[in-house]
Amino acid sequence: MTLSRLLSAAVAALWLVAATAAPAPQTIRIGVASPTVGSPPIFTAGPFGIAYSKGWLEQEFKRDGIKVEWFFFKGAGPAVNEALTNKQLDFALQGDLPSVVARSVGLKTRILAMQGVRTNLYLAVPPDSPIKSVADLKGRKVGIFLGTNLQLPSDRVLADHQLSERDLRVVNLDLAGIDNALITRNIDAGFTDQRVLKLRDKGLARIVYTTRGTAPRYTRQNALLVADDFATRYPDATTRVVRALVRASRWVSDPANEAETYRLWAQMGVPESVIREDLSGEPLRSQYSPLLDDFAVARYRDVADGLLALKLVRRPVAVPGWFDRSFLDAALKAEGLTGYWQPVNAAGSNVAKAAPTAKASQARS
Repeated sequence: MTLSRLLSAAVAALWLVAATAAPAPQTIRIGVASPTVGSPPIFTAGPFGIAYSKGWLEQEFKRDGIKVEWFFFKGAGPAVNEALTNKQLDFALQGDLPSVVARSVGLKTRILAMQGVRTNLYLAVPPDSPIKSVADLKGRKVGIFLGTNLQLPSDRVLADHQLSERDLRVVNLDLAGIDNALITRNIDAGFTDQRVLKLRDKGLARIVYTTRGTAPRYTRQNALLVADDFATRYPDATTRVVRALVRASRWVSDPANEAETYRLWAQMGVPESVIREDLSGEPLRSQYSPLLDDFAVARYRDVADGLLALKLVRRPVAVPGWFDRSFLDAALKAEGLTGYWQPVNAAGSNVAKAAPTAKASQARS
């Protein structure tokens, strides 16, 4: 082939790419399976909460004239699923259970990066309750935030004590509702998160069980997802969103930022001492690793299998193909962080342990 023909072919190829490539999006819509607090609204939870509070995504896309819109859902995962189904969101920060449920009914998303792993669960009761253990819950009125990633770990804890939801009088309440119901004694117990430690410290609740320090199968995971059609049309924008999460995860893991990290997280209404106690068993660098490692895949597979066994979904979910590592790999390379986080195996047996501190050793359960 002559040089002129080679040049003509190259020009034609470049023209074809330019003609078929989608333009950059005008708006990027991000849904968060959590409400804000305060007025003006505050959201600082996890690495992405840090990125939101510092405006890193807005800064990233400002030069291109791309607007970033955030939506926060009091209805948590199920409400996010509805918005994704109605094509009202491009990205979502969501817990494992609701995202698996959506996947089982055909919602096309990709898991891009982890936002928080091995999150703890607590079982709380009113301070004067006769309940001493999980086994005492039989026949009791128990609050569970159904349809969220608290449900399946709660079911696993119950199963290990020869109980199921059918043995209880389950009340579907969000986490704030569980707090209020414990205080007013409208429920006998509630499965909840770290926030209940604040009630404990005020003498308004008592912790009878926690997954802290137990097997990883009891923990909860959160991830950043993208709508499949958005990732296909806008791969560059997708990578840049993941880069913001990677940058925030790296910032959180830096000991130099520890004081500011906890100060920002405490703005969500949970005291810094409570957050430190809840996270005391594992370094922030490990707990907020964005890696889609064997542990993350195993936990989502476990959730999918558990939901199918409990007949909470009708069809099995093929988990491995759901994880798309290409955007995270590109983001890690662009940020110079390839190899910064260590992958965790499926069993979680190589999870890093936090160095003991005075506060951790004095933590109450």
